[in-house]
Amino acid sequence: MGRTWQHFRYSEADGVATVTFDRPDRLNALTFEVYADIRDLAAELKERPNEVRVLVLRGEGRGFCSGGDVESIIGRLLEMDSRGVYDFARMTGACVRNLREMPQPVIAAVNGVAAGAGAVLAMACDIRLLAESASFQFLFTRVGISGGDMGICWLLPRVIGFGRATELLMLGERIDSEQALGYGIATRVVPDSQLEKAAGEYVAKLKEVAPWGLAMTKEMLNRAASMDYSTAIEMEAWTQSLLMTAADFQEFHAGFLGKRKPVFKGR
Repeated sequence: MGRTWQHFRYSEADGVATVTFDRPDRLNALTFEVYADIRDLAAELKERPNEVRVLVLRGEGRGFCSGGDVESIIGRLLEMDSRGVYDFARMTGACVRNLREMPQPVIAAVNGVAAGAGAVLAMACDIRLLAESASFQFLFTRVGISGGDMGICWLLPRVIGFGRATELLMLGERIDSEQALGYGIATRVVPDSQLEKAAGEYVAKLKEVAPWGLAMTKEMLNRAASMDYSTAIEMEAWTQSLLMTAADFQEFHAGFLGKRKPVFKGR
């Protein structure tokens, strides 16, 4: 078990870590401290793949996360010089980078609003489960800044295509869960009452497959987007050569021959 986290609820059980944003009176708006803790938690979990197999992000109350708190963040940013604002922007970007670079799959269970930085954090996850009440809004241009924030100009076009990403990031308009599913933002949309159950089902599925295989899949998805086709094929050949000589591949074969379920250990 790692350190205690003060700025969101955190739990670990049966190899599953859960972060719950718990400022429901503010629609779970982010503060400087929440950003820093997300950054640090993801970095810590990266070093604990044998203890934590899956990370789930969720929000308490009526929303997932409404983005940066206007009073706690924007007000303070207006008092900073350029260097201070730059350091803040790099910290928020590190949240997304660390979520993408940790080997464990990350699930966003999105209830209600996911806006601004909250929408970006959800996009940084590997699987996005949306309640029917969920909505997304990349509202950066509506508060006077660039639609490119925390790496979203890299992430969003790769998920939904350049044209739709351009529209969402330029106009900052709200889309509901049905639109999010059609765009490819949502992996799945479920009734609000079924969101927790659906997240649990995905956790169970992810825990059944080889953890190192999952980690290398995530690594390749991150890297292949910036490679040419031949380089991606060569990189996948190296990755498969590594995993085909690992213990989990042998365990699959032993389980197949023994007519039993393989027990993968990430080795």
